[in-house]
Amino acid sequence: MLFDLKGKRRRTVQITYAGLAVLIGIGLVGGGIGSGVSGGFFDIFGGGNGGSSSNAPIEKKIKREERLLRVNPHNQAALAAIVRYRYEIAAAQSDQRTGRFSKDGKKSLAAVSTAWHRYIASNPKKPDSGLAAQMVTAYSPVGLNRPADAAQAAEIVANSKDDAQAYLQLTGCAALAGQTRKADLAGQTAIDRASKAQKSQAKQAVKAAKSASTAGQFCGGQ
Repeated sequence: MLFDLKGKRRRTVQITYAGLAVLIGIGLVGGGIGSGVSGGFFDIFGGGNGGSSSNAPIEKKIKREERLLRVNPHNQAALAAIVRYRYEIAAAQSDQRTGRFSKDGKKSLAAVSTAWHRYIASNPKKPDSGLAAQMVTAYSPVGLNRPADAAQAAEIVANSKDDAQAYLQLTGCAALAGQTRKADLAGQTAIDRASKAQKSQAKQAVKAAKSASTAGQFCGGQ
């Protein structure tokens, strides 16, 4: 379960998430963790506990991209590919049930982070929102727990998708990072993107996303 709360507070959170499920059409509670980057709010985790031997084919691909970068250090396609491949390695070291990364998984995420910052430093005109969605998870409480970086990645996703779900995620990440104004703006946008019939649920969800006790659930899990 996403929450381990008791009494009235638990009931309030359950109601909030019931409304959120209606709002964005996904089941946040008991929905499990998927392996894609575009299927659902928490469907951005890899699964399994693959060992280093299973990473050999991926490492070979990374070396191929690095050779391309030696020829052209600004090759954004190669830079993006390295982020994607390194995240695949890290995701294999996460718990498929909880989404939490192991100690080795977090070491792998550090390599992902380095690759991501290198990619962003190349100033892509339109940053890859799929990679950004993975980085929200990488920087979330279940990963490296770096809220400011998570908020930056979540903003890329929100700007690309421009829907309530993405802005709700940005609200949670910004709140965790202490970026109050950004959280307020993202929360209002999430409400604005909701249909008229879903405004009430949207407001409840935004309130939970901005709460210190539950913001992590909206920013990649906790």
